[in-house]
Amino acid sequence: MLTLVEEETCRTEKRQFYLDVAHGLAQNPRQLPSKYFYDKKGDELFQKIMASADYYLTRCEMEIFSRQTEAILDSLVSMGTEFELIELGPGNCAKSIHLLRALKSREIPFRYIPIDISENIINQLSLYLPAEVPGLSFQGITGEYFSALASHCAHNTGRKVIMCLGANIGNMTTTESHEFCQTLRQYLKPGDQCIIGFDIVKHPAVIRRAYDDREGLTREFNLNLLRRMNRELGTDFIIDKFDHYCSYDPLTGAAKSFLVCLEDMSVQLGGTRLRLKRNECIWTETSQKFTSEQIKKMAGDNGFVHTMTLLDSKACFMDAIWEAI
Repeated sequence: MLTLVEEETCRTEKRQFYLDVAHGLAQNPRQLPSKYFYDKKGDELFQKIMASADYYLTRCEMEIFSRQTEAILDSLVSMGTEFELIELGPGNCAKSIHLLRALKSREIPFRYIPIDISENIINQLSLYLPAEVPGLSFQGITGEYFSALASHCAHNTGRKVIMCLGANIGNMTTTESHEFCQTLRQYLKPGDQCIIGFDIVKHPAVIRRAYDDREGLTREFNLNLLRRMNRELGTDFIIDKFDHYCSYDPLTGAAKSFLVCLEDMSVQLGGTRLRLKRNECIWTETSQKFTSEQIKKMAGDNGFVHTMTLLDSKACFMDAIWEAI
């Protein structure tokens, strides 16, 4: 049974979900916030996507964290003081666990603080990590990145290292990614660090296939958002009347995902009925790709210095270490 505080939190989160969906579907073109992909079923589907043959991003970043852990460690330890390792969107922690274990093996004092919008993810990590990394100092936080970070930083003023892996920064427009970095910088002091994952530009066909996998997992991942809306917001999307489509523009570096309405329909949302037309597209996600030069410029433009480049063996993915200045 939920406490009164938990019930109020659930109501607030559901209200925000509704407001975000209503705002997005009122836009032209219509859009849905990708952060709501991640309910329990969405989490399960994304784990399958990351393990799929077509989705190279996870394998490339896993290679970096499993083979270059000591280089990452040396960069963090060189600052010489105890710190908080704050991870935004940790997922199943499969990559960062290599770093957590290495830090513990060197007996480096730190506290691990994963922040995720999915309560399911935080609950899983709270059960999984203590057994996998004995002695780990752990504090999981459920919430949106910056609201949770603001609350945490208001009461914790020590040194911080913030990780944002999995190319999450690419799920924004170029303007939004710069705003993200500017906001992130506000919570850091000079000398604090970031480890940020970026998907690097490469052959367009390789990128497009990652978001249109042959198993159809990304399709189901997108459709699951409609199922979640039907369940939690009382909408009445007819799921089998939608398909998934993705595009990649090599000139802008933007991969985009859409839900395509296959026939005219009306959908209930609160007290409003939305009219969707046949072949109308609802934009669900952007996955931006970057050049090395763009990444370094992003650091410099937003109060950081780019101090380390970590690439996988095929140079498909970069984990960049930045220091706040």
